[in-house]
Amino acid sequence: MKVTIKIQEQNVTADLAKPLDISITLKASKKNPEAWYLEPPVIKPVQIGEWVAKVSEGSSVNFNDIYFNPHAHGTHTECVGHISEAFHSVNDSLKKFFFVAELVTVAPETRGNDQVISAKQLKSLLNGTKPEAIVIRTMPNISSKKTRKYSHTNWPYFTEKAARFLREIGVKHVLIDLPSIDKEKDDGLLAAHKAFWNYPKEPRLDATITEFIYVSNKIKDGRYLLNLQIASFHNDASPSKPVLYKLIDDENNTKN
Repeated sequence: MKVTIKIQEQNVTADLAKPLDISITLKASKKNPEAWYLEPPVIKPVQIGEWVAKVSEGSSVNFNDIYFNPHAHGTHTECVGHISEAFHSVNDSLKKFFFVAELVTVAPETRGNDQVISAKQLKSLLNGTKPEAIVIRTMPNISSKKTRKYSHTNWPYFTEKAARFLREIGVKHVLIDLPSIDKEKDDGLLAAHKAFWNYPKEPRLDATITEFIYVSNKIKDGRYLLNLQIASFHNDASPSKPVLYKLIDDENNTKN
């Protein structure tokens, strides 16, 4: 199922029959990843009086309520409304869903007690390219990221300069395998979020940040077609399902 799409004056061809899903499935389980000091998600059948909406208990349908937080419980995409006083919905911010993305793998640098992703690292990895979207896989890349409890772990984060660098080269969409691009406990500074969205000076309403992805080690660094899909939530953030497609016959895709 090959398709050729023109994106920003360039034609890219991909096989839609070979998706590379980089989202994490949300589960009502302690094996679900967690952050921001919350308990696991809850998925349970509706109960009205003695009636339980579960086929195995006599109902004609399974009819569940779901309780979760998009920022804390899995892959999600957020807009500037995450940090702004004015309300902005990610459903209004993300109007296009296909992008040429660069996948890079980075080993965060040690600075004191922290691990950071620096502008120097990103500049070196991109090597002059200016993608509309960047997918960042951090090292070590182990499958336990899909079930990890991140609260109180001081995960790696972007420096303010790293976020500003991505904004300045025109990156509109950042995807990363961490709960946040900012330091877990930063006294509310949110320096990387603000630098990337250029907030509050001239907020980039069409730019997004996707966190809590997982990129298998089987997927090589390089250029991909990214399909970034969100649920239609009227909220600053929504659960999302980013999917990569390897580019076909792309002369610039030499890393694949």
